[in-house]
Amino acid sequence: MIHLERMTRRRRLWLVRLAIAFLAIGTLAAGMLAAGCGRSTGSGRTASRQHQQYHCPMHPTYVSDRPGDCPICGMKLVPIEPKESKASAGPSAPEGAATAAAGPRRVLYYRNPMDPSVTSPMPMKDSMGMDYVPVYSDEVSAGGGVEGHASVEVSPDELRLAGLQTTVARRGSLARTIRTVGEVKADETRVSQVHTRISGWVEKLFVNSSGQAVRKGEPLLSIYSPELLATQEEFLRARASADRFAQSDVPEVRRGGADLLEAARRRLTLFDVPQSLIETLEKTGRPQRAVTLEAPASGFVTTKEVFAGTQIEPGMTLFTVTDLSKVWIEAEVYEFEAPLVRPGQKARVTLAYDPSRTYTGRISTIYPYLNTDSRTLRVRFEFDNPGLALKPGMYANVELDAQAVEGILIPDAAILDTGPRQIVYVMTGEGRYEPRQVKIGVRSDGQSQILSGVKAGEAVVDRANFLLDSESRLRAAITRAPGADTTGGGAR
Repeated sequence: MIHLERMTRRRRLWLVRLAIAFLAIGTLAAGMLAAGCGRSTGSGRTASRQHQQYHCPMHPTYVSDRPGDCPICGMKLVPIEPKESKASAGPSAPEGAATAAAGPRRVLYYRNPMDPSVTSPMPMKDSMGMDYVPVYSDEVSAGGGVEGHASVEVSPDELRLAGLQTTVARRGSLARTIRTVGEVKADETRVSQVHTRISGWVEKLFVNSSGQAVRKGEPLLSIYSPELLATQEEFLRARASADRFAQSDVPEVRRGGADLLEAARRRLTLFDVPQSLIETLEKTGRPQRAVTLEAPASGFVTTKEVFAGTQIEPGMTLFTVTDLSKVWIEAEVYEFEAPLVRPGQKARVTLAYDPSRTYTGRISTIYPYLNTDSRTLRVRFEFDNPGLALKPGMYANVELDAQAVEGILIPDAAILDTGPRQIVYVMTGEGRYEPRQVKIGVRSDGQSQILSGVKAGEAVVDRANFLLDSESRLRAAITRAPGADTTGGGAR
């Protein structure tokens, strides 16, 4: 029994030693295999250690560990390529690559992706279940020269996706052309109205319709007036008395007869009786029942207020005759263009129905007041009207050439007008853009004169600059967020 127990113990000890030996051999083989793989695929092992991350092309501050869409702008997230060194990152590497090469990026705090002013010292989710975005120390250090804006760094891939485009500011001459639309109107100095100073009735019309052309001295209508008929008879009696008094030996009597005749003649003249009627009255010695009124000027009848048989009263407008050989064009220019117009300045006019023909005129009057509703200044032009092509009521395209200015010129598209200030984005380095406030002078033909803020030779963004502006405002908001501490204090 004792011998059998000793044999059993020896077998157990031998089995334990055999198991330990097999375990040692397996561990050694695994180590050698891992070492061999490490020598042949070292870069793959390094890559496997780094977990792939994704970020938004326009909002690099948003980083995710899985592909998807940016919760801020909806753009597709792109993978962040690892950088082995600061030198390999280059000037166009994504923001934070150099910092990642030198060491791990330090998280200051976490912010709400939809409201940068809401921050947290630790990761969390907002009310919609969106993850708070980490804010690193190198993301809040960039500043800008404009309040509420910050400088932006963009990688080449982000440039390509956003479609940013720049234009070099140049020094040149900017020709100023004022373009406006005017309305053709009749020259008020060439408008005549036909009135009568006596009461009566229209017996005959020689002009029966509006728009009819008349010449000066042509008959318009004949009027029967009892008052005018009595005045004619009074004139004939005065003339007969003057003839009798002329034979008197007393000078006072002769002079009295002549004065009486002259008074009767003057009364006929004050009644607007044509001179031809008075001459006929003197020759025939018989009063005329109807008196004919003549056109006071050549032109077109633009208003006709009477018909045959109409009773008329003194002061009533019978006809309006307008001379259209010269016309006015009244147009309005913007308030900022007011200093560019002056009396006597030449203007060109084209009509919509015949743009091939150009009319030339001058500014005759600049109205001394401003239209408070449209904030525009009314300007009057005088034009000759050969062939009566310019008809009252027409619209006309008016162009004025103002004096050219010299200065730094950039495209209008490069300027973001916020109301109280104008901002442009200037490229200060490869992939780096700085917001600047500029002062604008004259604008014309899609170009703007820059008085301050940009120098000649600097590149300004004139395409997709609103995307830069959005990112710049976001970075500035991050900087001003309660958790931002650029001095190294970390999140509060």
